[in-house]
Amino acid sequence: MLIRFGCSFDLTLAQDTPTVCLVDVHSSQARNVVPNSLVFSTSPVIKSQIYIDDFGNIARRFIAPSGTLRLSFEGQYTADGTLDRRDGKARVIDVGQLPPDCLQYLAPSRFCESDLMGQLAWDVFGHLPRDTALIEAICDYAHRRLRFDYKEARGTRTACEAHAEQVGVCRDFAHLAVTLCRALNIPARYANGYMGDIGVPADPAPMDFNAWFDVYLEGGWYTFDARHNRRRIGRIPIAYGRDAADVPMLRTFGAHTLTKFEVTTELAEPSKVAA
Repeated sequence: MLIRFGCSFDLTLAQDTPTVCLVDVHSSQARNVVPNSLVFSTSPVIKSQIYIDDFGNIARRFIAPSGTLRLSFEGQYTADGTLDRRDGKARVIDVGQLPPDCLQYLAPSRFCESDLMGQLAWDVFGHLPRDTALIEAICDYAHRRLRFDYKEARGTRTACEAHAEQVGVCRDFAHLAVTLCRALNIPARYANGYMGDIGVPADPAPMDFNAWFDVYLEGGWYTFDARHNRRRIGRIPIAYGRDAADVPMLRTFGAHTLTKFEVTTELAEPSKVAA
Protein backbone atom coordinates (compact mmCIF):
# COMPACT_ATOMS: atom_id res chain seq x y z
CA MET A 1 0.00 0.00 0.00
CA LEU A 2 1.48 3.34 -1.10
CA ILE A 3 0.52 6.44 0.91
CA ARG A 4 1.20 9.97 -0.25
CA PHE A 5 1.82 12.35 2.66
CA GLY A 6 2.96 15.90 3.22
CA CYS A 7 2.55 19.13 5.12
CA SER A 8 3.17 22.86 4.75
CA PHE A 9 3.62 25.76 7.17
CA ASP A 10 3.28 29.45 6.25
CA LEU A 11 5.20 31.61 8.73
CA THR A 12 5.85 35.28 9.32
CA LEU A 13 9.01 36.15 11.25
CA ALA A 14 10.26 39.55 12.45
CA GLN A 15 13.91 38.51 12.32
CA ASP A 16 16.18 35.65 11.29
CA THR A 17 15.22 32.85 13.67
CA PRO A 18 16.89 29.50 14.53
CA THR A 19 14.34 26.77 13.85
CA VAL A 20 14.01 23.01 14.25
CA CYS A 21 11.23 21.05 12.56
CA LEU A 22 10.07 17.46 12.98
CA VAL A 23 8.12 16.40 9.90
CA ASP A 24 10.19 13.50 8.54
CA VAL A 25 9.02 9.95 9.07
CA HIS A 26 10.73 8.45 12.13
CA SER A 27 14.15 6.93 11.52
CA SER A 28 12.85 3.43 12.33
CA GLN A 29 10.53 3.68 9.30
CA ALA A 30 12.81 5.64 6.96
CA ARG A 31 13.37 2.60 4.72
CA ASN A 32 9.68 2.79 3.77
CA VAL A 33 9.86 6.39 2.50
CA VAL A 34 10.76 7.64 -1.01
CA PRO A 35 11.37 10.40 -1.72
CA ASN A 36 11.27 12.87 1.15
CA SER A 37 12.28 16.48 0.81
CA LEU A 38 11.81 19.79 2.60
CA VAL A 39 11.23 22.76 0.29
CA PHE A 40 11.59 26.42 1.27
CA SER A 41 9.82 29.22 -0.61
CA THR A 42 12.81 31.55 -0.41
CA SER A 43 15.77 32.53 -2.53
CA PRO A 44 18.61 31.90 -2.03
CA VAL A 45 17.97 28.34 -0.84
CA ILE A 46 18.03 27.83 2.93
CA LYS A 47 20.59 25.31 4.09
CA SER A 48 19.35 22.83 6.68
CA GLN A 49 21.16 20.32 8.85
CA ILE A 50 19.62 16.91 9.57
CA TYR A 51 20.33 15.16 12.87
CA ILE A 52 18.84 12.34 14.96
CA ASP A 53 17.64 13.35 18.41
CA ASP A 54 17.64 11.29 21.63
CA PHE A 55 14.41 9.51 20.64
CA GLY A 56 15.50 8.50 17.15
CA ASN A 57 13.48 11.30 15.55
CA ILE A 58 14.81 12.92 12.35
CA ALA A 59 15.12 16.66 13.00
CA ARG A 60 15.93 19.45 10.54
CA ARG A 61 17.72 22.54 11.82
CA PHE A 62 18.00 25.84 9.93
CA ILE A 63 17.81 29.62 10.20
CA ALA A 64 14.41 30.88 9.08
CA PRO A 65 14.86 34.31 7.45
CA SER A 66 12.80 37.34 8.46
CA GLY A 67 9.67 37.99 6.45
CA THR A 68 7.28 35.37 5.08
CA LEU A 69 8.28 31.76 4.61
CA ARG A 70 6.57 28.57 3.47
CA LEU A 71 7.98 25.19 4.48
CA SER A 72 6.69 22.25 2.45
CA PHE A 73 7.45 18.58 2.96
CA GLU A 74 6.20 15.60 0.99
CA GLY A 75 6.95 11.97 0.33
CA GLN A 76 5.50 8.52 -0.26
CA TYR A 77 5.30 5.79 2.36
CA THR A 78 4.98 2.07 1.72
CA ALA A 79 2.67 0.53 4.35
CA ASP A 80 1.82 -3.14 4.76
CA GLY A 81 -1.91 -2.42 4.78
CA THR A 82 -2.55 -4.09 8.15
CA LEU A 83 -4.05 -2.72 11.34
CA ASP A 84 -1.91 -1.42 14.21
CA ARG A 85 0.21 -4.17 15.79
CA ARG A 86 -1.60 -5.87 18.66
CA ASP A 87 -1.26 -9.08 20.69
CA GLY A 88 -4.20 -9.77 22.96
CA LYS A 89 -2.11 -12.13 25.11
CA ALA A 90 0.89 -9.83 25.64
CA ARG A 91 1.51 -9.24 29.33
CA VAL A 92 2.93 -6.29 31.22
CA ILE A 93 6.62 -6.81 31.98
CA ASP A 94 7.90 -6.41 35.54
CA VAL A 95 9.92 -3.22 35.88
CA GLY A 96 12.97 -5.19 37.00
CA GLN A 97 12.96 -7.04 33.67
CA LEU A 98 12.48 -4.07 31.33
CA PRO A 99 15.17 -3.02 28.82
CA PRO A 100 17.04 0.07 30.12
CA ASP A 101 15.78 2.31 27.31
CA CYS A 102 12.18 1.78 28.49
CA LEU A 103 12.78 3.22 31.94
CA GLN A 104 12.51 6.86 30.81
CA TYR A 105 8.94 6.12 29.75
CA LEU A 106 7.95 5.26 33.33
CA ALA A 107 8.76 8.67 34.81
CA PRO A 108 6.51 11.74 35.08
CA SER A 109 7.09 14.36 32.38
CA ARG A 110 5.99 17.88 31.46
CA PHE A 111 2.46 16.95 30.33
CA CYS A 112 2.15 13.50 31.92
CA GLU A 113 2.09 13.87 35.72
CA SER A 114 1.90 10.18 36.55
CA ASP A 115 3.04 10.92 40.11
CA LEU A 116 -0.17 12.89 40.64
CA MET A 117 -2.52 10.32 39.11
CA GLY A 118 -1.20 7.18 40.77
CA GLN A 119 -4.03 6.79 43.27
CA LEU A 120 -6.68 7.21 40.58
CA ALA A 121 -4.95 4.76 38.27
CA TRP A 122 -4.67 2.02 40.89
CA ASP A 123 -8.21 2.61 42.19
CA VAL A 124 -9.73 2.32 38.69
CA PHE A 125 -7.46 -0.24 37.03
CA GLY A 126 -5.53 -1.99 39.81
CA HIS A 127 -7.88 -4.97 39.90
CA LEU A 128 -7.48 -5.84 36.21
CA PRO A 129 -5.13 -8.52 34.81
CA ARG A 130 -1.87 -6.92 33.67
CA ASP A 131 -2.00 -7.57 29.95
CA THR A 132 -3.23 -5.98 26.70
CA ALA A 133 -6.78 -5.81 28.03
CA LEU A 134 -5.57 -3.40 30.73
CA ILE A 135 -4.24 -0.98 28.12
CA GLU A 136 -7.48 -1.27 26.18
CA ALA A 137 -9.39 -0.44 29.38
CA ILE A 138 -7.24 2.67 29.82
CA CYS A 139 -8.01 3.68 26.22
CA ASP A 140 -11.73 3.18 26.86
CA TYR A 141 -11.52 5.32 29.99
CA ALA A 142 -9.68 8.20 28.30
CA HIS A 143 -11.97 8.00 25.27
CA ARG A 144 -15.07 8.30 27.46
CA ARG A 145 -13.61 10.83 29.89
CA LEU A 146 -12.60 13.45 27.31
CA ARG A 147 -14.76 15.25 24.78
CA PHE A 148 -12.92 16.04 21.56
CA ASP A 149 -13.14 19.72 20.63
CA TYR A 150 -10.66 21.64 18.45
CA LYS A 151 -12.03 24.92 19.81
CA GLU A 152 -10.95 23.89 23.31
CA ALA A 153 -7.34 23.12 22.28
CA ARG A 154 -4.69 24.53 24.61
CA GLY A 155 -0.98 23.93 24.14
CA THR A 156 -0.22 24.00 27.88
CA ARG A 157 -2.92 21.54 29.03
CA THR A 158 -1.54 18.64 31.07
CA ALA A 159 -3.02 15.18 31.56
CA CYS A 160 -4.32 16.12 35.02
CA GLU A 161 -5.94 19.25 33.63
CA ALA A 162 -7.49 17.36 30.73
CA HIS A 163 -8.90 14.80 33.17
CA ALA A 164 -10.41 17.56 35.30
CA GLU A 165 -11.72 19.62 32.37
CA GLN A 166 -12.95 16.53 30.49
CA VAL A 167 -12.12 18.02 27.10
CA GLY A 168 -9.19 18.09 24.70
CA VAL A 169 -7.72 17.21 21.32
CA CYS A 170 -5.80 14.10 20.25
CA ARG A 171 -2.65 15.06 22.19
CA ASP A 172 -4.72 15.30 25.40
CA PHE A 173 -6.22 11.85 24.87
CA ALA A 174 -2.71 10.46 24.36
CA HIS A 175 -1.27 12.32 27.37
CA LEU A 176 -4.01 11.04 29.67
CA ALA A 177 -3.59 7.42 28.56
CA VAL A 178 0.21 7.64 28.78
CA THR A 179 -0.03 9.08 32.28
CA LEU A 180 -2.34 6.33 33.53
CA CYS A 181 -0.05 3.65 32.06
CA ARG A 182 3.04 5.11 33.72
CA ALA A 183 1.21 5.41 37.04
CA LEU A 184 0.68 1.63 36.79
CA ASN A 185 4.41 1.06 36.06
CA ILE A 186 3.84 0.37 32.36
CA PRO A 187 6.23 2.07 29.89
CA ALA A 188 4.30 4.37 27.55
CA ARG A 189 5.61 6.83 24.98
CA TYR A 190 3.86 9.66 23.17
CA ALA A 191 3.78 9.51 19.37
CA ASN A 192 2.62 11.76 16.58
CA GLY A 193 2.51 11.49 12.83
CA TYR A 194 0.47 11.26 9.66
CA MET A 195 -2.77 9.28 9.64
CA GLY A 196 -5.24 9.46 6.79
CA ASP A 197 -8.80 8.17 6.60
CA ILE A 198 -7.80 4.77 5.26
CA GLY A 199 -10.33 2.00 5.76
CA VAL A 200 -12.66 4.33 7.71
CA PRO A 201 -15.29 6.92 6.69
CA ALA A 202 -13.70 10.19 5.60
CA ASP A 203 -13.57 12.92 8.24
CA PRO A 204 -14.89 16.20 6.75
CA ALA A 205 -12.70 18.30 9.06
CA PRO A 206 -9.38 19.63 7.69
CA MET A 207 -6.61 17.05 8.08
CA ASP A 208 -4.11 17.50 10.89
CA PHE A 209 -1.22 15.63 12.45
CA ASN A 210 -2.41 12.92 14.85
CA ALA A 211 -1.23 11.90 18.29
CA TRP A 212 -1.36 8.39 19.75
CA PHE A 213 0.80 6.33 22.15
CA ASP A 214 2.83 3.15 22.30
CA VAL A 215 3.10 0.75 25.22
CA TYR A 216 5.94 -1.71 25.88
CA LEU A 217 4.61 -5.20 26.66
CA GLU A 218 5.83 -8.73 26.02
CA GLY A 219 7.00 -8.74 22.42
CA GLY A 220 7.92 -5.06 22.20
CA TRP A 221 6.09 -1.81 21.46
CA TYR A 222 2.37 -1.85 20.57
CA THR A 223 0.30 1.05 19.27
CA PHE A 224 -2.87 2.35 20.95
CA ASP A 225 -5.10 5.32 20.17
CA ALA A 226 -7.31 6.73 22.92
CA ARG A 227 -8.73 9.46 20.67
CA HIS A 228 -10.18 7.18 17.97
CA ASN A 229 -10.17 4.09 20.21
CA ARG A 230 -9.73 1.69 17.34
CA ARG A 231 -6.88 0.12 15.38
CA ARG A 232 -6.10 1.89 12.13
CA ILE A 233 -4.39 1.21 8.80
CA GLY A 234 -1.52 3.29 7.45
CA ARG A 235 -0.39 5.14 10.56
CA ILE A 236 2.94 6.89 9.77
CA PRO A 237 5.02 7.88 12.84
CA ILE A 238 7.01 11.10 12.76
CA ALA A 239 8.26 11.35 16.31
CA TYR A 240 8.33 9.59 19.67
CA GLY A 241 8.96 11.22 23.03
CA ARG A 242 7.97 11.38 26.67
CA ASP A 243 5.15 13.76 25.75
CA ALA A 244 4.34 16.54 23.27
CA ALA A 245 7.01 18.82 24.73
CA ASP A 246 9.67 16.55 23.23
CA VAL A 247 8.25 16.47 19.71
CA PRO A 248 6.87 19.82 18.45
CA MET A 249 6.39 19.88 14.68
CA LEU A 250 7.99 23.32 14.60
CA ARG A 251 10.19 24.88 17.28
CA THR A 252 11.43 28.42 16.68
CA PHE A 253 13.88 30.12 19.03
CA GLY A 254 12.18 33.47 18.60
CA ALA A 255 8.71 34.76 17.80
CA HIS A 256 6.81 33.64 14.72
CA THR A 257 3.25 33.77 13.45
CA LEU A 258 1.71 30.73 11.79
CA THR A 259 -0.60 32.02 9.06
CA LYS A 260 -1.46 28.77 7.29
CA PHE A 261 -1.03 25.08 8.02
CA GLU A 262 -1.97 22.06 5.90
CA VAL A 263 -1.49 18.28 6.20
CA THR A 264 -2.17 15.70 3.50
CA THR A 265 -2.27 11.91 3.91
CA GLU A 266 -3.94 9.85 1.21
CA LEU A 267 -3.63 6.65 -0.73
CA ALA A 268 -1.60 6.95 -3.90
CA GLU A 269 -3.75 4.11 -5.25
CA PRO A 270 -7.23 4.65 -3.74
CA SER A 271 -8.71 1.56 -5.43
CA LYS A 272 -6.49 -0.69 -3.29
CA VAL A 273 -7.80 0.43 0.13
CA ALA A 274 -8.64 -2.35 2.54
CA ALA A 275 -12.11 -2.20 4.06
